[in-house]
Amino acid sequence: MPFARIDLNQGKTAEFRATAADIVYQGIVGVLKAPDGDKFIVVNEHKPENLIYDPTFLGMQRGPGFMLIQVTSTVGNTKEQKLAFYQQIVSQLESKLGVRPDDVTINMVFVKQEDWSFGKGQPWN
Repeated sequence: MPFARIDLNQGKTAEFRATAADIVYQGIVGVLKAPDGDKFIVVNEHKPENLIYDPTFLGMQRGPGFMLIQVTSTVGNTKEQKLAFYQQIVSQLESKLGVRPDDVTINMVFVKQEDWSFGKGQPWN
């Protein structure tokens, strides 16, 4: 069960945000092999002063189009799958939305099934 967060600066259209979410979802299903329909994504827009990042950390040239994508999952993906996921997301964001590759930071967090409840306060087993 992946859950994704996409954080970006205010001002993007609803279509841009929906496309970004769809790109992340397609990567989660296609590359990370989550089941189709397992779509839980939150897009957060921030005032520029509330999305704080170093514009040149690790040699990148980040600008106002910066996006932070975090995926929380119980799936134990291989290093190769993770790298393929990163590449697909960056490639698709660039080709479909014009997002510069330097402006995309992706973080993955892995948790146990017991760390989830899908409703009614019941754990996921």
